[in-house]
Amino acid sequence: MPAEIIADLAIRPAPRDIKAATNGVHHHNHQEPRRHKHSRSSYSEVSPLAAAVSRNNSWIRPAKRSMPTPDKTIAVINASGRQAASFIRVATAVGYHVRAQLRNLLGVVATEVSTNPNVTVLQGELYTKESEPSQPVDVDVTKDGPISGIGVNHDLIKELFRGAQLAFINTTFYGDELKIGEALADAAKAAGIQHYIYSSMPDHHAYNDEWPSLPLWASKHKVEDYVKQIGLPATFVYTGIYNNNFTSLPYPLFCTELQSDGSWIWQAPFHPDAKLPWLDAEHDVGPAILQIFKDGVRKWGNGKRIALAFEMLTPREACEEFSRGVGRPVRYVRGPIELKVKIPEGYRIQLEALEALYALGKDDPKKQPPYFGDQELENSCPTVALELWEGPRGLEEYAREVFPLEEQANGLTWMLDNDDGGNGVQNGDHDHHHSGHQNGAISNGHGNLSPPQEHAESEDEDDDDEDDDGLVMRGRSRADEEWLA
Repeated sequence: MPAEIIADLAIRPAPRDIKAATNGVHHHNHQEPRRHKHSRSSYSEVSPLAAAVSRNNSWIRPAKRSMPTPDKTIAVINASGRQAASFIRVATAVGYHVRAQLRNLLGVVATEVSTNPNVTVLQGELYTKESEPSQPVDVDVTKDGPISGIGVNHDLIKELFRGAQLAFINTTFYGDELKIGEALADAAKAAGIQHYIYSSMPDHHAYNDEWPSLPLWASKHKVEDYVKQIGLPATFVYTGIYNNNFTSLPYPLFCTELQSDGSWIWQAPFHPDAKLPWLDAEHDVGPAILQIFKDGVRKWGNGKRIALAFEMLTPREACEEFSRGVGRPVRYVRGPIELKVKIPEGYRIQLEALEALYALGKDDPKKQPPYFGDQELENSCPTVALELWEGPRGLEEYAREVFPLEEQANGLTWMLDNDDGGNGVQNGDHDHHHSGHQNGAISNGHGNLSPPQEHAESEDEDDDDEDDDGLVMRGRSRADEEWLA
């Protein structure tokens, strides 16, 4: 059931011409561009500099160069996810139009996307619940593989590509990811999409029989194979671990547990001295994807794969970078993934497989399987990514400038001066995160493994979804925010 627009979550007023269509598609009419606040620049007709030089004829102002607006439309799914939202900000800023699928319109990111005048929003799930209204389907839609009673929303997918020439697609595990991925590829080919960028991840078992598959990554690998099979002009991007994954809330894998002395401990199954790929999803995915589109299929087509990672850091080095940024000690401990909150079944299976995969390199970091499965792809980091985007935000900068803001938005107060002994955890902060319903599912959808801020659902969601998801984030600034990927 489509969610209603929550007015008090808007981060800026919605354009007056936005009207909700009966089919769930919101169209934005193009308005006259507003005058830039710095229009009295040195090149302005009325600027003091222009007036002065015109009086003494010592300089003739060059003619303004035309700035052509891109005339292409880009189809994007899971538009409130970190990857998609990052790309939408950059693409629309330079004039592209985006057709964006959103699960609902709740949260600050969804509001940002839906009020962007260069975005047409298609609200709805990519999956369907095939049942009679009197007999609702009550299943976990995050399970891997075919799910009884769960289908594909072909009508929405077909509408997504209408009038589009390009596509950036990052599927998630909501519904049968393989079937949804295949349906998206088929619709894109039928629509004549000129360049299809798919956010993929590896099936480790396909590279080495002794390596287990990570189910949520293996699905993406299969979708990638299908895209190649049908001959779409495609590029496949593999994103590294998000800097944005870290949280001091009790969520599995990237919980940095706050200690009584104000320091943190990060416990994970990775070898402490094996390199891992990192990127800041919100800051760096958008510019990199835009550059791939600008370079085009001549350079990046024919199924080429790109590793989007701007730093290669061991867990120890990551903690050192994080510590320098946040100004507090951060210590890495190699250990099991602790489950302290309810998580979706599909994600639990993913975490078990990840522990098994990285147990293979327990004693020797050289034996730890490459994060991207393919050693050649791993070796391309960060060189290829830096050729696409030269201004990444590293983990130290993220920890210094962004992490405290995200933590505060999640309802934590350790970054503030207070009298609670230094840990900044408000009474009840952890308790109210443990029930109900991030990319309560944790997955960023592109194959990464993500903390709670990746996906939070509203308490007003339909009851049918309560059993689908696990984790709840009820931060003051980000309540009901949804970042699927």
